[in-house]
Amino acid sequence: MAEKKSVLIVCTGNACRSQMAEAIWRHEAGDRYDVASAGTHPAGVHPLARDVIEELGIDMSQHSSKSVYAMSERAFDLVITVCDNAKEVCPVFPRAGRQLHWPFEDPVMSEGTVDERLPHFRCARDLIRQKIQSFLADDSATTRGTPAAS
Repeated sequence: MAEKKSVLIVCTGNACRSQMAEAIWRHEAGDRYDVASAGTHPAGVHPLARDVIEELGIDMSQHSSKSVYAMSERAFDLVITVCDNAKEVCPVFPRAGRQLHWPFEDPVMSEGTVDERLPHFRCARDLIRQKIQSFLADDSATTRGTPAAS
């Protein structure tokens, strides 16, 4: 079996988009990846982010916001920023194999009642899920098409 790849998903508050991405990635990839998320200014997990992920049957009850600076010395195969602000202020991860930027609109910025805001969170969740599923499908195809390292 191939060695687990590690991925860090970074956003400003580690409250919504990065938390959703961590939960979805872990769910979609199973044990192929060691997944973490962190924020440049951790703000706690947003309850609506938790709600829309749990609509998919994915448990986020143990998620908490973490600082990206506490992880800056770790080696990651992949570091992904999911908001423009995090891309600008994120520390450099010199031991990262790859760094990608996947900007998603922040549903936390939506206004109105919970019922008016939920569609924004669901939209972000679905876009994040599609992006991760596409990445994992491409990664699996690449891995299958590459001879095993000796």
